[in-house]
Amino acid sequence: MSLSINQWTIKPASMPDAVAAVKANGLEAIGLWRQNVAAHGLAETAALARREGLRVSTLCRGGFLTAADPDARAAAIRDNEDAIREAVALGTQTVVLVVGGLLDGEKDLVATRRRVTENIAAIAPFAEAEGVKLAIEPLHPMFAADRAVVSTLDQALDIAEEVGSDHVGAVVDTYHVWWDPNLSAAIARAGRLGKLFSYQVCDWNLPLAAEPLHSRGYMGDGFIDFPTITRLVAATGYDDDIESEIFNEDIWAEPPAEAVATVKRRYDALVAPHL
Repeated sequence: MSLSINQWTIKPASMPDAVAAVKANGLEAIGLWRQNVAAHGLAETAALARREGLRVSTLCRGGFLTAADPDARAAAIRDNEDAIREAVALGTQTVVLVVGGLLDGEKDLVATRRRVTENIAAIAPFAEAEGVKLAIEPLHPMFAADRAVVSTLDQALDIAEEVGSDHVGAVVDTYHVWWDPNLSAAIARAGRLGKLFSYQVCDWNLPLAAEPLHSRGYMGDGFIDFPTITRLVAATGYDDDIESEIFNEDIWAEPPAEAVATVKRRYDALVAPHL
């Protein structure tokens, strides 16, 4: 296991500058976002990562699979298949899925999760054929209405089990799951099932920003118990990259290489000793 920097930790940086910041700190992996890849060019990004010797730990993001209308559902499935193709081109095995929130006027979370399950099942054979894993990311419940009707690791694993594909699993993102009283058992369950596909780390800061997603912080600045969660993840046998994904406007204002250096120091202090 080693540290990877999710590109949006240093979001304002161009693709070459983001890669340079990661390399300047001696790291070997970066997590990429599809819109940034598209802006720089898919082939160009893949060539840049290869030239600089960087692994692409994950590609964000697929998902948004709550559509009920047949045309919208077909469009969502096509978009996720495109994400899988992009992952192959970039040399990563993992596409992160943010499943989407409730449709306008809808309040039935159970029915919406059912559609998510059905739509992931429709995508899974293509992912299997391309050798790409679909990692469902549960988001904190405050995002259930608009971003993700999957709020717990257990809910993500329930979907993965129902789909029944070795290529469908889950993400443990500390920002979104640290509060869960069943987290210890859920992480162990993910390990038993072989469905822990990504581990992402950042802190939960207060007060919450006007955009709550931007309340993610450097490890150690907030309330999350990284040693305990890391030991739980390590106990599953997880041996892939550990990705630091921080959305924080103050951090985005820092020079990218300095922000990455801070992440690395915090990782070395709070995560690495517990692997």
